[in-house]
Amino acid sequence: MNQNPGRRGRRLLAALGAAVVSTPLVAACGSDGGGTVVNVYYPSEEKFEDVVADCNRAAGGRYTIALNTLPREADGQREQMVRRLAAGDTEMDILGLDVTWVAEFAEAGWIAEWTGQDKSDVERGTLPGPLDTASWQGKLYAAPKNTNVQLLWYRDDLTPKPPTSWSEMLSVAEQMRDRGQPSKVLLTGGQYEGLVVQFNTLVAGAGGKILSDDSSRAEVDDGAVKALQALKDLATSPVASPSLSNDKEDPIRLEYQKGNSLFMLNWPYVYSAMKDANPELFRHFKWAPYPAVDPARSGTATIGGFNLAVSAYSTHKPEAFEAAKCLRNAEHQKYSAINSGVPPTIESVYADPEMAEPYPMRDTILQELKKPAVRPLTPAYQNVSTLISTILSPPADIDPRATAERLRKELQDALDSKGLLP
Repeated sequence: MNQNPGRRGRRLLAALGAAVVSTPLVAACGSDGGGTVVNVYYPSEEKFEDVVADCNRAAGGRYTIALNTLPREADGQREQMVRRLAAGDTEMDILGLDVTWVAEFAEAGWIAEWTGQDKSDVERGTLPGPLDTASWQGKLYAAPKNTNVQLLWYRDDLTPKPPTSWSEMLSVAEQMRDRGQPSKVLLTGGQYEGLVVQFNTLVAGAGGKILSDDSSRAEVDDGAVKALQALKDLATSPVASPSLSNDKEDPIRLEYQKGNSLFMLNWPYVYSAMKDANPELFRHFKWAPYPAVDPARSGTATIGGFNLAVSAYSTHKPEAFEAAKCLRNAEHQKYSAINSGVPPTIESVYADPEMAEPYPMRDTILQELKKPAVRPLTPAYQNVSTLISTILSPPADIDPRATAERLRKELQDALDSKGLLP
């Protein structure tokens, strides 16, 4: 979200700009010979190169961080890293991992544990939910760089008071439909990770579980059954989008910008996008916590984001741990939040006055982050995710009890490395 960063932000921008000048790209890539190079592999993120340059300035020549941009698609990012790590590649030092990959990489022995002062530095001030995504079996394996949660987006010219529960959301939308007003409810219902995120959030919002706490058993309990019923209720409602079973994040953002919908469940990046795309509608574009199946649990939402891990094969581990801490420190998290639209994992950043303009929804984001829904922590997450998205697609065909039983059986097979992926 490229907003005016304010006086302190302008000072940081100036410092970062100076760092870019004093650390040209050829030097960052180590092509001028000599010195330790710390290779960072991270997805494309707007202005992240400014943060890298500032950390290079802070390193004072002891090492140079070289930014290597991973493919845009998550599958391509993971595939590139997995192939190189499986071969014991020593050229990779810091890895940008989706929050769902840490357990897999840790279990495979591909990433180093954070210990001692490095661990203490990362844990200090970091929100517990993002820390959970960076841990495996009680050990810290990554440093949370940025996080994300979905919000309920609504129009206050049509519904001044947002719904707090799933059933209320559908009821309000159906009432608006009966009045001939915009009434569609948009969410990511396609057969991919976006559907898994919705299901996981609804399960947490019903007080349920998909896997046991130690990730060894598929539970899919009564709370999960309630979540399945909630998905089916929307999918079979007259206010559901006709394309729900194919919808992903950007298509529903674009659809909402047309002004024909009432509610949307999506990430915070849609705020700045709406401001540019439809200024008139933007005046009435508001947000609220994700509506829960159980109203008493409102505010629970699945965490997204990226963590920074140090490769187990790195030959520059001390420098890599230091560089990773710099890349995700509070000042740089604020810079990335303001300029790249990625919510911070350090709680104090949300209270910074410079966050007010680009993140007017920061208090709601923080509210959700304090009682988050973390996706199942398991080395088999890729299989778990594929199974869930396949079994739940299309959402209109869900039979809550029967679907829960199928999930329970096939997820257990995946955890036990049995059976074939659908």
